[in-house]
Amino acid sequence: MNGVAVASVGLVTSLGRDAASTCAALRASVTNPSLTRFRGRDGQWINAHQVELGAPWVGVSKLVQMALLATDECLAGIRETAMGGELPVLLCTAEQQRPGRLADLDDAFFDGLRTGLGMRVDEQHSAIFPLGRVAALAALERARRLIVEHGCDRVLIVAADGLLSWPALKHYVDLDRVLREDNSNGFMPGEGAGALLITAAQVDDALRCTGIGVGIEPAPVLSGTPLRGDGLTAAIAHAMREAGLLADDIDFIVADISGEQYFFKEAALARARALRGHVRTLDLWHPAEGIGEAGALAGVATIAAAWTAMRKGYACGPRVLVHGSDDASYRFAAVLCRPHVPAEEETT
Repeated sequence: MNGVAVASVGLVTSLGRDAASTCAALRASVTNPSLTRFRGRDGQWINAHQVELGAPWVGVSKLVQMALLATDECLAGIRETAMGGELPVLLCTAEQQRPGRLADLDDAFFDGLRTGLGMRVDEQHSAIFPLGRVAALAALERARRLIVEHGCDRVLIVAADGLLSWPALKHYVDLDRVLREDNSNGFMPGEGAGALLITAAQVDDALRCTGIGVGIEPAPVLSGTPLRGDGLTAAIAHAMREAGLLADDIDFIVADISGEQYFFKEAALARARALRGHVRTLDLWHPAEGIGEAGALAGVATIAAAWTAMRKGYACGPRVLVHGSDDASYRFAAVLCRPHVPAEEETT
């Protein structure tokens, strides 16, 4: 199947109101957590990566406002040329079963985004992916099909999410999954939004998607079943085969890992199995270290971090593996490449 490219990105996080500032902070290992108004079971205030906006937006309204800021950045410079057609929008939201999920989230979010977007939305090809951390990678696979098989010129992927409502926080606090002074095996909750503009592959692409893989994990987090990383291994192996790459062709990895030991172990197992024979040391980037665990934002953040690194010239090489895992069983992986790299650069 022909490749598609990431043409532009947008991010709104606790580190910045755009992708450039967010990724610069991530590169410098800067974080910006702040105290929430919620306390954990130990009575201590919970830290989180919160997004400060100009007005006190809450609930779906805040998600919409963050998403519009991210899409404005992503679509800057192409609005005029895109106004003549309809733009498919793939919306990434929290899992249906997540505790604290806002009522009527999908419809209200989509309506608010469509109203504020200022462009005609292709209703026929638009869709909602309520899949949390893996939503953006699932949407990337759909975007590729829309472009390659259905003739769409562009597809916009938008994600907005957060774990900062008390029902959601309480759920994870009760499971001892939130980071605190006496619990290093946890994540710091966050919120934010992101956008990706996907197009057909062009000669001057900064980042092209050449392979996507999907897997099902039989031993999800908290299941008590011994973890072998089967689902993520299958997803990575499929993405690598589709991209036509061997184990030693990957230069670095960007993952949605947010601090819990389960997901670090899963990533290590999957890398050892799917990339067996890899002899170089691979850097593992995990943007959640700087922006927190923000659900559906995770997949967009991984791709945006890789895209920005390629554009700015600080990537570890021209080929990157991104992967994501949800709390249930879905595992996704994608191979992204910067095309037309001079031979001397590949050997440095």
